[in-house]
Amino acid sequence: MRSLVLFVAEGFGLGRIPVAPGTFGSLLGFGWFLLLLTPGHLAFFLAGSLVGVALSVWVCGRAEQILGRTDPGSIVLDEVVALPLCFLGWVLWLGGKEGHLPAAGDFLAGGPLLGSLLVLAAFRFFDIAKPWPVGALQRLPGGWGVTADDVMAALYANAVGWLWCAVLAR
Repeated sequence: MRSLVLFVAEGFGLGRIPVAPGTFGSLLGFGWFLLLLTPGHLAFFLAGSLVGVALSVWVCGRAEQILGRTDPGSIVLDEVVALPLCFLGWVLWLGGKEGHLPAAGDFLAGGPLLGSLLVLAAFRFFDIAKPWPVGALQRLPGGWGVTADDVMAALYANAVGWLWCAVLAR
């Protein structure tokens, strides 16, 4: 069980990459985001995001205990589950505009791909720079601290996504 917890917490091995494991975890999170869009239902997207965050709190907290370290860099599940939240505003904006949940392809070509890369970069920036309250949330105990700071960084990146939508709407 300990090996499974670490495997999941470390993003199926991506967290063991010696350079920029959080960035690789974020790329996996982008895949998670696209997967949550696949059924085309907002309820599925929201439920998957919520379950992912809850799972991260437990798994990352347990992984900290197993490793005997607070928020080690190899734990990247928090980045994975936070990524869909980076795009929540954009998803809602497109859904309201088009009358249905956007498809994965709506984030992968042309201008939307540039926007997706911008949101990913914003998430990494806020996760690394830890502006208030991101850094403060990281001090919460156990898996709460591991996950909550990434959720907050995702909400900041979400604002970047909303701004991108405003630019596209012109």
